[in-house]
Amino acid sequence: MLYRETSNSGFREEHEMSIVDVRTPDPKRFIPGATGDWEVIIGMEVHAQVLSNSKLFSAASTEFGNAPNANVSLVDAAMPGMLPVINVECVRQAVRTGLGLKAKINHRSIFDRKNYFYPDLPQGYQISQYKDPIVGEGKIIISVGPDRQGQFEDVEIGIERLHLEQDAGKSMHDQHPSMSYVDLNRSGVALMEIVSKPDLRSSDEAKAYLTKLRSILRYLGTCDGNMDEGSMRADVNVSVRRPGEPFGTRCEIKNVNSIRFVGQAIEYEARRQIAILEDGGVIDQETRLFDPNKGETRSMRSKEDAHDYRYFPDPDLLPLEFDDAYVEALKADLPELPDDKKERFVRDLGLSVYDASVLVSEKAIADYFEAVAEGRDGKMAANWVINDLLGALNKAGKTIEETPVSPAQLGGVIDLIKDGTISGKIAKDLFEILWNEGGDPAELVERRGMKQVTDTGAIEQAVDEIIAANPDQVEKAKAKPSLAGWFVGQVMKATGGKANPQAVQALVKSKLGIEE
Repeated sequence: MLYRETSNSGFREEHEMSIVDVRTPDPKRFIPGATGDWEVIIGMEVHAQVLSNSKLFSAASTEFGNAPNANVSLVDAAMPGMLPVINVECVRQAVRTGLGLKAKINHRSIFDRKNYFYPDLPQGYQISQYKDPIVGEGKIIISVGPDRQGQFEDVEIGIERLHLEQDAGKSMHDQHPSMSYVDLNRSGVALMEIVSKPDLRSSDEAKAYLTKLRSILRYLGTCDGNMDEGSMRADVNVSVRRPGEPFGTRCEIKNVNSIRFVGQAIEYEARRQIAILEDGGVIDQETRLFDPNKGETRSMRSKEDAHDYRYFPDPDLLPLEFDDAYVEALKADLPELPDDKKERFVRDLGLSVYDASVLVSEKAIADYFEAVAEGRDGKMAANWVINDLLGALNKAGKTIEETPVSPAQLGGVIDLIKDGTISGKIAKDLFEILWNEGGDPAELVERRGMKQVTDTGAIEQAVDEIIAANPDQVEKAKAKPSLAGWFVGQVMKATGGKANPQAVQALVKSKLGIEE
């Protein structure tokens, strides 16, 4: 049996985010204030929509972009007599995510009712997990930098828990002058709430954490991470303290929907709190919203404590239990995750840690690179993917999925360089043609006469002509051999970049009498 439901058990003491301080204060993370240095303490609660065709407790569709209230079942609408039924796929996805986060998988978990005023959740409470979540403590390794020396620092960020819960609908206040509309398409959609420990110490760390978490979820295929569509959102808890002192009062910034905005919200909120404390004030524990247009946070409501929600076990959903065999089967089927892939790229392909980190940052980029690198020089493939392809995509505002140059085409360019058919300069021109027009690299080189000139006789003639036309430069180069590069450049220019660079360099030095 993969999982089974059992009877409810007692209710344990209230769960709170861990407040154990595991990091030594780091001066380079401090924020200077008018009266001395401050340290920002950050914890994050990320709501990630589970990739599943149907909702957590109903068979309604989760497809994005449908007409308002098109994805609503009788369960979602809280019609009398309708009972929730657990979606096994959502359970599976949550366990896989926990395994990807190197977290403890709790073989027994309980669903609770979180009682609160939800104008866009018809049942009037949220089904969530409180005391007994499906996933316990885990960790994520983030890379922060580079510093002034160009070095990156790996930092371990603890995961407190991951629990399953249902999303609320959406209230719309701009559709009618005197009434609000409600769209229940998201109501009941499965969310994984991934709660970090308060281990983050800067906005850069927070952005790196969210980026890495999204990458892991996408590799696992448990959440698409599309923050612009609302399928991944972050609640950011921010407090400040004097270095070495106990944690201060935290404020929660709700529903931040971009990594860039997370960084901006933290920077503003930290400095807002520092200013209040330095003026002799106190920080009120509250929930705040971030206004990206003004770049500031503003008060939303006083922060509720757990007891304000009046949690209690949901009587319609018995606890879930699954055995070791279920977990082990899911673990065996996990894909290679970013950290493991990066280690393999460095170990087997000889890439630098930085290049490997860039390539594994998104699964689609890593897949593209591996298709290009198969059977080819890994370093050369990495250089073309990172510098040329990703550079062009960034300039054009495109994603890797939108690239007009396929892995096979880019691999063809590399093959033509390796066999001496084209030079590096010609390859750049060929890439531009592929980007704008497409086509087969080898056929384009043949049809457009782009082959590299390897005939030493033709190259020698070009070298002789450049030397004969520049007697003053000849004397300078003989006195200062490093100036021979000027002649190489002129020959390459005269041959339209088609001459073999190595042959040109050897002939120039020979003609000028410069020893190797």
